Amino acid sequence: MTTASTPAIRVSGLEKSFGELEVLRGVDLEVQRGSIFALLGGNGAGKTTLVRILSTLLRADGGTASVAGHDVATAPDTVREAISLTGQFAAVDEVLTGRENLMLVAQLRRLHSPGVIADDLLARFSLTEAGSRRAGTYSGGMRRRLDIAMSLIGDPPVIFLDEPTTGLDPQARIEVWQTVQALAGAGTTVLLTTQYLDEAEHLADRIAILHRGRILVEGTLAELKKLLPAATVEYVEKQPTLEEIFLALTEEKAA
Repeated sequence: MTTASTPAIRVSGLEKSFGELEVLRGVDLEVQRGSIFALLGGNGAGKTTLVRILSTLLRADGGTASVAGHDVATAPDTVREAISLTGQFAAVDEVLTGRENLMLVAQLRRLHSPGVIADDLLARFSLTEAGSRRAGTYSGGMRRRLDIAMSLIGDPPVIFLDEPTTGLDPQARIEVWQTVQALAGAGTTVLLTTQYLDEAEHLADRIAILHRGRILVEGTLAELKKLLPAATVEYVEKQPTLEEIFLALTEEKAA
């Protein structure tokens, strides 16, 4: 029985190998409903493999996993109805307009009033003015926002974002961050994978560090900071970061 207190995602002892290569070696984690959970790890850590198992695209060799209260191995169809997956690269059709992309997905899901659904999502993701333009003309940030909007058609309670800001410029990354925060604010559970430390720090309610197929640590940012010795307080003149310089200069030129 699923209750409000049941975790949106629950993983226990998950294992996966490809031949002799052990990719997941007993992963345990829980993600609470309506939260942003960041899975942090480098290339080859097993992040994408874990997401593919949770989204029923891959079968685990051992352990259990449930999403929205449903076992991914025994009830894959029910799990698919409760989730959406956005991969590392935007899966929009560049020939179609933004509105047509959204309508196509709504029609494939056999939903009523696909035009209304498309218009609502265009407004929600600040894409109304660009809705009639071909998606191939969109910037990286706009394309990623459209991709996420497409994944939300049907109102899935759980969304997986696999390295959602890969290849994006700093301004586009911030646009995606704001979109992710808005999703969680509306009650959607978000599990995102990333190799960017600042992304996990900025977005996540809880962070798990996945390394060589195992979760090393998991907790809030404050809890993870306590794992290291207390900081020594020193006077340091704060210098702007490269991201701050980039954004300040580009916004000034645009004004």
